[in-house]
Amino acid sequence: MTTVRQGVILVGHGGIPRGCPQDLVTKLKRLEGQRRAAKQPASAEELELDAKIRQWPRNAETDPYQVGLEAVAAQLRANLGDVLFAVAYNEFCAPTLEESVDQLVKQGATRITVATTMFTPGGSHSEVEIPEILDHLRPQYPGVELRYAWPFDLSLVAGTLAEQVRRFS
Repeated sequence: MTTVRQGVILVGHGGIPRGCPQDLVTKLKRLEGQRRAAKQPASAEELELDAKIRQWPRNAETDPYQVGLEAVAAQLRANLGDVLFAVAYNEFCAPTLEESVDQLVKQGATRITVATTMFTPGGSHSEVEIPEILDHLRPQYPGVELRYAWPFDLSLVAGTLAEQVRRFS
């Protein structure tokens, strides 16, 4: 019988760090748009720009989003018990979802559940990109079950938001 080793990845959107030149981001988004419209793979130029922005130096001052996601991740990790755990970002930050999956597989994960902080329907990252990435990764890791914990139960999301409103009312 095969032993299941559970892994969890929390995926956040990602933010542009302060100090990163806007022209790099503008050029990256233009190249991404052209690629998606043409249904082509990413060019070397797009991959280079993406990597440059993702690897831009960050700290609490320059990227408060990353700090916030890492704080949520620490709380989530503490609530999950004995699982392998990683964080990933859809854009602008490292690591990518692909890199985090690879990291957990190398650590021995045989079942990886991906959760996102993007709760509501209608977002391209949560509805399109994450499922596409997981579909692309499955053949690369045939012995690993990749699950996506989405969509969210909107009544639970509303309950969390109501609790937050009550705290501030």
